[in-house]
Amino acid sequence: MKISWIALLLFVFVAVHSPSLIAQKKLSQVSGLVLDENDKPLFRVSVAILGRDKGTFSNDSGRFIIQVPPRMPFALVFSFTGYRPVQRNFNLAEGEAETITIKLEPTQSRLEDVLVRDNRARTEAGRINIDPGKALLNPSPLGNIESLIKIFVGSNNELTSQYNVRGGSYDENLVYVNDFEVYRPYLVRSGQQEGLSFINPELTGNVKFYNGGFQAKYGDKMSSVLDVGYRKPTKFAGSAYFGLLEQGLHLEGTDRAKRFTYLVGVRNRSNRNLLSSQDTKGNYIPSSADLQALLTYQLSNKWLIEFLGNASRSKFTLYPEESKLSSAVFSPLFTANLALDIAFQGQEKDQYQTNMAGLSATWSPNKKVRLKWMLSRFENNEAENIDIRGAYLFGERDFDKSKATYGLIVNPLGAGIFQNFTRNKLDISVWNASVKGSIDKGKHFIQFGSGIDRQHINDKLHEWEYNDSAGYSLPYSPNVINLNKVTNARAAINITRLSGFIQDNIQFSDTSGLGLQLGVRYNYNTLNNELLVSPRLGVSFKPRNWKKDIIFRGAAGRYDQPPFYRELRRYDGTINEDLRAQKSWQVSAGFDYALTLLKRPGRITTELYYKHMNDVVPYDIDNVRLRYFGENIAKAYAAGAEVRLFGELVKDAESWVSIGFMKTKENLANDQYQRYELNDQNVAVDSTLVDVGYLRRPTDRTLTFGMFFQDYLSTNKNFKVYLNTLYGSNLPYNIPGSVRYRNALVIDPYIRIDLGLSALLLDGDKSTRRSHSPFRGINNIWASLEVFNLIDRPNTISYLLIKDFANNTFTLPNRLTPRLLNLKLVTRW
Repeated sequence: MKISWIALLLFVFVAVHSPSLIAQKKLSQVSGLVLDENDKPLFRVSVAILGRDKGTFSNDSGRFIIQVPPRMPFALVFSFTGYRPVQRNFNLAEGEAETITIKLEPTQSRLEDVLVRDNRARTEAGRINIDPGKALLNPSPLGNIESLIKIFVGSNNELTSQYNVRGGSYDENLVYVNDFEVYRPYLVRSGQQEGLSFINPELTGNVKFYNGGFQAKYGDKMSSVLDVGYRKPTKFAGSAYFGLLEQGLHLEGTDRAKRFTYLVGVRNRSNRNLLSSQDTKGNYIPSSADLQALLTYQLSNKWLIEFLGNASRSKFTLYPEESKLSSAVFSPLFTANLALDIAFQGQEKDQYQTNMAGLSATWSPNKKVRLKWMLSRFENNEAENIDIRGAYLFGERDFDKSKATYGLIVNPLGAGIFQNFTRNKLDISVWNASVKGSIDKGKHFIQFGSGIDRQHINDKLHEWEYNDSAGYSLPYSPNVINLNKVTNARAAINITRLSGFIQDNIQFSDTSGLGLQLGVRYNYNTLNNELLVSPRLGVSFKPRNWKKDIIFRGAAGRYDQPPFYRELRRYDGTINEDLRAQKSWQVSAGFDYALTLLKRPGRITTELYYKHMNDVVPYDIDNVRLRYFGENIAKAYAAGAEVRLFGELVKDAESWVSIGFMKTKENLANDQYQRYELNDQNVAVDSTLVDVGYLRRPTDRTLTFGMFFQDYLSTNKNFKVYLNTLYGSNLPYNIPGSVRYRNALVIDPYIRIDLGLSALLLDGDKSTRRSHSPFRGINNIWASLEVFNLIDRPNTISYLLIKDFANNTFTLPNRLTPRLLNLKLVTRW
């Protein structure tokens, strides 16, 4: 749906924060009296301008005077401990004086919640604490925890929950929920096929994200850790939300004795509105739903039993009709706009089902000792069924609206038919049994653990493609019909893995400000009998004699990644059971500086990092699918710097900005080709052997920028605006199976701005509601309008390669979503 994003930006600019425009005008004045419920004066009542630090207090007679901005709407907020705050709106002329009387009503007496700030987020290298409550507020098509992570690490696809960290692939990321490792489907080819993320934001209590330098207690991957903790309920509560894309409900509570707690969430999602605007027109029927539950029972003061369960199913059905692509030409022989028109027949039906169950028992004999036994099972069943035929015409498209041929292909360069056929099935099950523990010995906090995994993989691949160009089957052979690509493979793999760790977090003394994290991991698997040992070190130091609040931090260590299913599978579908683990040495260093910005708390964090990798398994990225070479034939490196700023541009509304610079390259073994010299008759007369050397990795993005901005109207805090901005510089795109033309194409920079406007329809003040009101038990109701891709940029995710009659290759971009609207209603009780 098309809208004027310029008008929206002007609205936001005018409605929010215009005090600076009138700074030179003569101020107005508001004065008055503040009384309690018995009409007695109240002393030291806070009188503040909403959204600004400027304010005053009432004197011992209850009177106050405050200078205020003229000729613009503003609000005064009167607040006092034990009383409900009162807001009054004004719009005064220049020099005008207003006198008012305010009466404050007492609130119910209760103890305020105690907020304990965890300072470890500042001392641990690479750690970012993420507020899960921002997930539903952050304007993004997915509205999940991963969308918040992308602000820090960058993105190039708004339809997927996958993210790349410091040059690594998504397969290099660890994800934990309540200490259980979780997984995602493997056969997904594009973001439009993806379902819901495992993590339910409405159940989440805390989120820790490490973009490098993580400790030995976390598993064996090379890039990042997402550590999510679901909360433990203390009373009955719930929430429900309804949007055009997703709907959800969650309930939580406890029994009278406070021993049993339950946390249950159900979600349903359909990306049909997003996909209806794709270049390929047709009938899209995507659906995804999941059910999650966290149940706990306190057997005694020392024993806690916990069950975490998840059942998720995603289906994607497509009946394609037509596709009309246009692009600038890839060949220097043409300068016109090129186009591809395809008429389809057939269908695609995919199904992805995942189930996970985890049971744990935690024993805490005292406050300093803790042991947790865990048993879990993950099951993944996937099926792809594709049978799509198409007839295509390729050439120059007429964009002259004055001609009758406008929009049609007027100069054909190629024509033909094709058929894609797929019948793929994948079944994966992972059993895990482990134990983790910790001992608090004052300056030493010792953690340890050990576990065993048993992985069962059954894979069946059956794919083929047929291409016919101008009446000739490709590849052409006289009197024979050849298929362009055929993959037939079966695999049954059983792998047992043993792993464990021990680490000591040492805080030398409160006066030294020096802390160390020393740890080591081991990993052994029966696939190739490879034993891996990974030492890791973290350090933090806070100078005690500095007036500035700065913590220096760093990390170094070895991070290895034993192969899982996707790394083992080659392009042709065969399995390499001799594949070794990918290995890396990593080092990072930076600082965390807490300071005051605009008279409000803020933080600046910086980090430099370098990763050296060997035994690398190269891969290509096609949309969200990673296609591995299945061989340890490369070495690589990644180096970069990251800077992040956290602060409140307006009071009580934290925003943040993240900037990253990175370079990552790889060198494949035996990547050589012959370069031929041709004579006037186009005959090769000489050749040179060329060694390709280091090339950009598929995730090589030089610059990333992310910003999350919050604000609210100066007259009413209940009307808020959220702005999510992402920028990523260009990415390389590899032509599959080509040594010479690896890195031949470039995907243009990814630029995206999403805007969210929300209004509080019902606040948490229940005292004014009638006893028979249907909203008596509701805490709050929010309504929001989201504008995705505000600037309507046609971002590219991949390329379609097309050949003309003369065998020249052209590229046509596959685009992501255009500008769209979404409505959402959120209720909590």
